[in-house]
Amino acid sequence: MQITQVAQRRHTTKAFDPDRRLSAADLAAVRILLRNAASSVNSQPWHFVIASSEAGRGMIADTMKSAYAYNEGKVRKASQVIVFCGRKVLDEAYLASLLEQEAVDGRLLTPEARAIQEKTRAHYVGLHRDTLGDLDAWVDRQVYLALGSLLLGVAALQLDACPLEGFDPAAVDAALGLPEKGLRSVVMLALGHRGEDDFNAALPKSRLPETVVFSEI
Repeated sequence: MQITQVAQRRHTTKAFDPDRRLSAADLAAVRILLRNAASSVNSQPWHFVIASSEAGRGMIADTMKSAYAYNEGKVRKASQVIVFCGRKVLDEAYLASLLEQEAVDGRLLTPEARAIQEKTRAHYVGLHRDTLGDLDAWVDRQVYLALGSLLLGVAALQLDACPLEGFDPAAVDAALGLPEKGLRSVVMLALGHRGEDDFNAALPKSRLPETVVFSEI
């Protein structure tokens, strides 16, 4: 299937079949997609909590019983729910760990390459952390790059997904113990196979026309 066909086929799943689970191969592919997502200056300021067990999904669903009850069923019935987390601190120790991993992986072939990568990443992190003071927003943008990459990737795997912003981040953070790990929840994704009651699967996609969304200069 061509990537353009995948983009046109993909839809946001509104109901999952609780009896259909992702295979081990599918889960391995999900991990590969997430680990290889793009991020500004390879900052990778994320962590992904994958809730595969009924207890794990239930822990998340229990935080949705009031204002976000409309998403509770998706979380309980999905095969997996992924909580996309952003790192709260990008300090010198973290930046050093990135640089060391790049060296181990063979990306820094000369001392000059290492120095340029270190300086460039430190500049952008410092810009958002210390100068602009919008580090959380910058980290969120990197997390959403991973979300977008995974949405297209799982559609290519013929899996179904529903991104979820309708949840209480503070409640999810507390339930999963994220603050103690230097993390905060940003967005979630329910994964699995659509149920027969997924009304959205039968509806045509609706997008603004090309004349509205594109300009050429």
